[in-house]
Amino acid sequence: MLSRREYNIEATGVRRAFSTITAATDAVREGTPVVGALPFDMSDSIALTEPGTLTKRQGPWRPADQPAILPPVSIGGQVPAADIHLERVRALVQELRQGVAEKVVLARSLQLRADTPIDPIALLGALVSGDPLGNGYAVDLSTAGAGYAGRFLIGSSPELLVRRHGRTVSCHPFAGTAARSDDPALDAGIADQLAASAKDQAEHRFVVEEIRTALQPWCTDLQIPSTPQLSSTPQLWHLSTPITGILRDPSTTSLDLAIAMHPTPAVAGVPRRAAMDAIARIEGPRGFYAGAVGWADGTGDGEWMVAIRGLELAADGLTALATAGGGIVDASDPEAELAETTAKFRTVLSAFGLG
Repeated sequence: MLSRREYNIEATGVRRAFSTITAATDAVREGTPVVGALPFDMSDSIALTEPGTLTKRQGPWRPADQPAILPPVSIGGQVPAADIHLERVRALVQELRQGVAEKVVLARSLQLRADTPIDPIALLGALVSGDPLGNGYAVDLSTAGAGYAGRFLIGSSPELLVRRHGRTVSCHPFAGTAARSDDPALDAGIADQLAASAKDQAEHRFVVEEIRTALQPWCTDLQIPSTPQLSSTPQLWHLSTPITGILRDPSTTSLDLAIAMHPTPAVAGVPRRAAMDAIARIEGPRGFYAGAVGWADGTGDGEWMVAIRGLELAADGLTALATAGGGIVDASDPEAELAETTAKFRTVLSAFGLG
């Protein structure tokens, strides 16, 4: 399921599971709808399928029946511990100052434990209803193979990776973040500070310029504002830039574009390869966190969201791993970066009454 303010997509059943990206992209070009999730590292297993049904409805997703009540949830641990994450950021800042990369997105996780099994649909409902824009996603990861049977990727992402509608291509990257305040005056001040932050503006420029480079071979008439705008979720302020273009080749599908653009500097870094090498060395495998979730129909139209602000739910529903990251540059302050990830966890935690 993918929920947005304007519409929602629900795909059920599996006619065919794809073991390779090539098989999935070929299927879309041949007129077959494809849905599911891409991993952060495209060399890992994918969870893409041809669904039995693909239904598009107007407005955000709403459950047909009253969803189950979410059980009490506790935080079982942090991976890594907060002090270790601070040490990792400090060490990475020194590496960036020595020219290893310009930006690297570093993440950490929370282990969640539930008293009784979490219903994936109930969690999706709580996330969608808690987001003014109705954003939410839920993907059964079973087709990714061993270790993923019965697992779900669930979240409420604010970030559009790419959308294709006819020949029009659009994306909306986010980079540069600040936690919001319940006090309206303080909240307005936080937004102003973010907009004026040289560090966050520089981080955002890295993302926009890399996306420009990624889209230029595929699109003409790219429209990219010179300065970012402020966007918000209930928990966070972001710098964001809406980008549009026109496909050079109308046979290019939304899945083609998602693969070409993923992972963006908003979840990996700049340069991409150096950033991903650093992430693999420091964090280890990310699985589907910071991957992409979405759909492509038989015409090639579709939409893919960045898989953030979510969790991976175990098959028994009793445990989950929530992950959040932040872009590290040579001007980053480790304490501020730790606080940013803490603020990003609030999207998921608030669904359980913990935010």
